[in-house]
Amino acid sequence: AASVASLGKARPEFCNWLNKPKEPTSDPRENMETKDKNMKVLCVEDNKTMSYILSALMEKWGYHPLMASNGKEALKHLSGDEPPMLILTDWMMPEMNGLELIKEIRHSDPSPGRYIIILSARTEKNQIVEGLEAGANDYIQKPFDSAELKCRVDIGRRTLELQHTLSAKIAELNLALDTIKTLEGLIPICMYCKKIRTDDDYWEQIESYIEKHSDAKFTHGICNDCMKKIMKENNLSINHEPIAKLPLERRSYDRHKSQP
Repeated sequence: AASVASLGKARPEFCNWLNKPKEPTSDPRENMETKDKNMKVLCVEDNKTMSYILSALMEKWGYHPLMASNGKEALKHLSGDEPPMLILTDWMMPEMNGLELIKEIRHSDPSPGRYIIILSARTEKNQIVEGLEAGANDYIQKPFDSAELKCRVDIGRRTLELQHTLSAKIAELNLALDTIKTLEGLIPICMYCKKIRTDDDYWEQIESYIEKHSDAKFTHGICNDCMKKIMKENNLSINHEPIAKLPLERRSYDRHKSQP
């Protein structure tokens, strides 16, 4: 209680420190800038002075703070439209403590969609492990260093951004897989004309069938065997030389009557 009272008395000095223009420091962590200026951060803290400090720091670092005094109030923020994905919560709070809040969040949404940081004065190793096992992504001890807190919050932001990018890529891949056409299984084909029987019992040219069921496209030509057959049937010759012996650049076809 004495420490809370001393924080309350020091509040005007703290306000002056927050409003003081930021000067470059030798610590590079203090000079980092937040990329996402609109990301919401839900701060769950029952102590009013500490709640004010967290709210002021989040605004100073470019985040949009949402405040709750216990787990039940936090759940109301999480059930609204566009709920915050980054959560900073105390452990010991009335009505619903931080651990109960985390377990409720993980139970209702088992996917790793939210990044949760515990901010607590409980510093025993078994307590830290208990908090992380409950579903927290990170654990920061009180009293905290503001530069360290900023780094941890920024890590949470970057993790969420990476998850969002990855989810978008997965959605694109699933969409691509849905549109890919494949040919598989037994395909009934005529042994003479090579037409394929479709599902509605219609016989279709093989190239037309393949184009409909895949991304392949056809360009038509003529093979040597068919060329010989056509030339023979139409009394044609190719410069008096068999087509199979001609190089590709000389396969120009002259039509004339065959000599007896």
